[in-house]
Amino acid sequence: MDRTAPSTAKHAPVAQNIASHGFVITKPVPGSDIAADYTFVLTRDEIYVPIAVRRPKGAGPFPLIAIGRGNGRGGLPHVEAQVERHAAMQDLMLARGYAVAYVSYRNEIPHLYNAVEGTHNIADDVSGEGRTLKSCPSLDSDDMMSILDYLKALPYVNEDAIGCVGVSHGGEMILKVAAETGFACGVVIEGASHEFLCVDMGPNAPRDAGVVQYQDRERARANADKAKAMARIARIAIPILHIGRDPDHLQGIFELAHEWMVEAGKDSTWLSLDHPEHGYPFLYRRADGTFEPDRVQRQAFDAFMAFFDKHLKITDAIAQP
Repeated sequence: MDRTAPSTAKHAPVAQNIASHGFVITKPVPGSDIAADYTFVLTRDEIYVPIAVRRPKGAGPFPLIAIGRGNGRGGLPHVEAQVERHAAMQDLMLARGYAVAYVSYRNEIPHLYNAVEGTHNIADDVSGEGRTLKSCPSLDSDDMMSILDYLKALPYVNEDAIGCVGVSHGGEMILKVAAETGFACGVVIEGASHEFLCVDMGPNAPRDAGVVQYQDRERARANADKAKAMARIARIAIPILHIGRDPDHLQGIFELAHEWMVEAGKDSTWLSLDHPEHGYPFLYRRADGTFEPDRVQRQAFDAFMAFFDKHLKITDAIAQP
């Protein structure tokens, strides 16, 4: 569904001036009675990235939780697979009165963020053809900002009550975007925030059997550029819950992001639990179809949902399934 009126301009404006919109394909979600709107969302350089949006019954406006994990890749088939994988967890969120979105973005260009930090489109004033030019390749975080613009424009979403939760690179994405645009709150799960904190991941980074080792926060601190990191953190204006994993090889980076946010006077909360699985707060069905998260997974999920209930202003009546 095209949510914008056709442009009357002689030449197409640069992409960030085109009203946010998406094209929707609605499909059922296996094992759930709530369908998903698989949506292609316009980005700032006029390509479309796939996401999926689900909402409770009723008119809303609903608070919304945007969910992401890892790097963007795989296109719409990836989004469909992740919706099916997350369906049971999303249904718990929907029952609490939240709309949900599984987000995807273009695959990351390694280390480009620290080379350019941000990109913008420019109008071609040389050729006279009214073309749109890019200042440099777009970042995956640019896509995430376009996705948030789209979600805020949905008539059934409370634009002032959008939260984001992400695992690994999806967690770092929240910090990158929070430093550039506004949304209500974020949950950073095992956030691989080495780019955001300017932590050295190159050949001189500590390794064990080829795997980068930043379990120790002091080692991460010694290999980070604090001045650049703090300049980015200074732009964050929303509360963040950081969830670590005690044995993770990047635990020191997770802890450092929280520590420096607190040092900068930001609203930052820390929680870390012992679990063998990366991304353990996300709840999935087992291969046999059963849904039996373990005690630690439930504890982590309950903690981040309580955080959303607090900051997205869900009433007790809505928050109880």
